[in-house]
Amino acid sequence: MKTSGGLQKESYVPKVKRKRKSQRELAKKSFQRHWQLYLLMIPPILYFIIFKYIPMGGAIIAFKDYNIIQGVFGSDWAGLKHFEAFFRNPVAWDLIKNTLYLSLYQMAVTFPLPIILALALNEIRHGIFKRTVQMFTYAPYFISTVIIVSMIIIMLSPRSGIINDMLLFLGFESSNFLSQADAFRSVYVWSDAWQQTGYAAIIYLAALAGVDKQQYEAAKVDGASRIQRILNVDIPGIMPAIVIIMILSVGSLMSIGFEKVYLLQNPLNLSTSEILQTYVYKMGIINASFSFSAAVGLFNSIINLILIMIVNLIARRVTGTGLW
Repeated sequence: MKTSGGLQKESYVPKVKRKRKSQRELAKKSFQRHWQLYLLMIPPILYFIIFKYIPMGGAIIAFKDYNIIQGVFGSDWAGLKHFEAFFRNPVAWDLIKNTLYLSLYQMAVTFPLPIILALALNEIRHGIFKRTVQMFTYAPYFISTVIIVSMIIIMLSPRSGIINDMLLFLGFESSNFLSQADAFRSVYVWSDAWQQTGYAAIIYLAALAGVDKQQYEAAKVDGASRIQRILNVDIPGIMPAIVIIMILSVGSLMSIGFEKVYLLQNPLNLSTSEILQTYVYKMGIINASFSFSAAVGLFNSIINLILIMIVNLIARRVTGTGLW
């Protein structure tokens, strides 16, 4: 005589097999119907495998005394020696502080600006004016970082820069902003906002295009003003996009663009402009301390991973939307 537990176990196994078989059949039908789309997925998948996942194996040198002649796997193990050396270094906490301050400042400025710009553009009904504004706000994104930095240096020049000319015209004294450590963060963040805001607004404009038009009509019938429609229709409509981008932004909080910071650096502003990325470059490429720089870079990546997991968990519990 079979027990009820035995019957349940015997009936459960066929159900699992049937479910797996049906899933395989659905996957096969989907592939046969949309094989062109699956074919298009191959190049980006190969890109991530070759240039993103395979290089992760090189992170092992952070735990070794890497020697070019012996190679990655032939070098001697060092354990956590390089991590300990970094945290014993007096500049370690200054680097973390500079990276964190600059990242938080950048996020506080550059995260809300694209949302505001997208909401404003969405309210413009004049086609020519709207397209003109879009063109002028999108264009800076396509200028290379080197050109942007050159423009910043020229505009902020204490002798011939347009910013200092305006200050002199208004009765103020000229100033060499790039030589002031306190001014470096503002120069970096606001120039980055000018370059990135227009392009970043595209995602929010696309999300606004998907908002149900009937909600706008209902809000107008109820007598809602333009501000009330933005607050009660537009923002809730694009909230999933806002949450996803916020999670990604926090996940890269400790990963600031290296090129622009490095090009704007000079000995006078180094106390605030030296961040983890520039330090890794100097120690790894210039000083050839490959294992030490790999340890610092791996530490930075782990912090980003922890942050993105925490923020994703909070976002899912609060809004029901997340990356996974």
